[in-house]
Amino acid sequence: TAERDATPPCCLANTGGEESLGGNVNKLTITPPAYTGPLRKGHLIFDACFESGNLGRVDYIGDFEFDLFIRPDTCNPRFRVWFNFTVENVRETQYKNILFFICIKVIS
Repeated sequence: TAERDATPPCCLANTGGEESLGGNVNKLTITPPAYTGPLRKGHLIFDACFESGNLGRVDYIGDFEFDLFIRPDTCNPRFRVWFNFTVENVRETQYKNILFFICIKVIS
């Protein structure tokens, strides 16, 4: 498992904040770093480019682990109480650990 910062990148003010989650993931294929071969079964394809989709970013952490960043609700940006996206090209016996980051702005 790769090391993570204590605060997810989408929550840091100096990285563009929520603007970094501007749109939905659109048929994003995740392969291991430096992989250049053809798409194989088990290379996940994330998609949220449909009505009510709200997956803003996917980070590859390791072969069995991904960080997913959920965008705010279109009608009420203060809330992120649900998620809606698809994952394709999964092997039948494939196991993945998916960690959701649901970032909110804290006003002090």
